[in-house]
Amino acid sequence: MKTVITFGTFDVFHIGHLNILLKAGALGERLVVGISSDSLNQKKKGRSPLYSQEERMAIVSNIKGVDTVFLEESLEAKADYILYHHAHVLAMGDDWAGRFDHLRSLCDVVYFPRTPSISTTSIIEIAKSVP
Repeated sequence: MKTVITFGTFDVFHIGHLNILLKAGALGERLVVGISSDSLNQKKKGRSPLYSQEERMAIVSNIKGVDTVFLEESLEAKADYILYHHAHVLAMGDDWAGRFDHLRSLCDVVYFPRTPSISTTSIIEIAKSVP
């Protein structure tokens, strides 16, 4: 069974998140998703997610086609996560293009184009500006 793994924060879930999960899932028979922990998100983005790691894990784990969800604690542990879940493919958004090419000795690495004109940050900024 071909396993695909992907990672993300998945805060304020939107169509871009769904698109990457659908594209990643189409590459294999099993989809594993690493959800960035609250502390990892703080390190990556300099802010806490709006939804807790437990809430984000619950949302993603209930999406059709997602087989396994786990908490990602470290960007540097991607190789360990790939090996632990026996992943054949790592799928990421192209905002990470090239950052995980060193993992090609463990699995195929695919970068998908982001959904145009949508991002969690822009959704948060729009929501803040609404009176």
